[in-house]
Amino acid sequence: MTSLFRCPICGQSLERGERTLVCPSRHSYDLAREGYAYLLPVNQKHSAAPGDDKGMAAARREFLSRDYYQPLKDALCALAVSHTGDAPNVLDTGCGEGYYTSGIFQALLAAGKTPRMAGIDISKYILRYAAKREKSVEFAVASSYHLPVADASMELLINCFSPLALEEFHRVLKPGGTFFYVVPAAEHLWEMKQVLYDQPYPNEEKQTPYDGFSYETVVPVEGDITLPCQADIHALFQMTPYYWNTPKDGMERLAALDTLTTRISFRIHVFRKNS
Repeated sequence: MTSLFRCPICGQSLERGERTLVCPSRHSYDLAREGYAYLLPVNQKHSAAPGDDKGMAAARREFLSRDYYQPLKDALCALAVSHTGDAPNVLDTGCGEGYYTSGIFQALLAAGKTPRMAGIDISKYILRYAAKREKSVEFAVASSYHLPVADASMELLINCFSPLALEEFHRVLKPGGTFFYVVPAAEHLWEMKQVLYDQPYPNEEKQTPYDGFSYETVVPVEGDITLPCQADIHALFQMTPYYWNTPKDGMERLAALDTLTTRISFRIHVFRKNS
């Protein structure tokens, strides 16, 4: 079967076998036991093990598997169904553990479509969970700035809280294709931030036009979640940027909580590639 992925060395198509991906020039890439491929050349790596480490990957899996962010997943699924044709090619960049990837793929199937879908992430640790979660989606360790897919091959591209590689997104989308860009809104996790910081500040919200794309809409997603135990509180904390820049006293205050209710607030920016 021909893969949605292309060879990161020569750019040719890859044929998927039982345990390998191989291009016509005989560049070969083993499939991990879980089913994902490693398509990140050495010259694109900035560390020995880039991306989320084992602890962060486990935290994301545990937190998202409890569906605290289901309102966002539901909104993405509805948008994906309404913005694709009958047989779309879909790419999730920075797909993480595959929570949104799997949800969107299953929603497209439920709508009677025949999607082909791929997800990439820079972390091999987190892709193990993604590949286990959804066997019908192709996954690969790769960089958003060097996407291993063909020019103009994707109808829909999803980017949730991941690097914004606009030139690559424009390259791989078909003319008229759609790009979902998910960002935290101003007061996302506000009550948690009040625990962590003496003077928390809201996230910046803005609408930025990008060359080669037309702004279609911005979809708000709002809600409140209650985390009933310290394990879930810590899992959420560990998957946020605050994990790396919170003062010790703020971390201690959060660790002392048995439960936490906080708002969740996202914005889905919908762009269409100009033809």
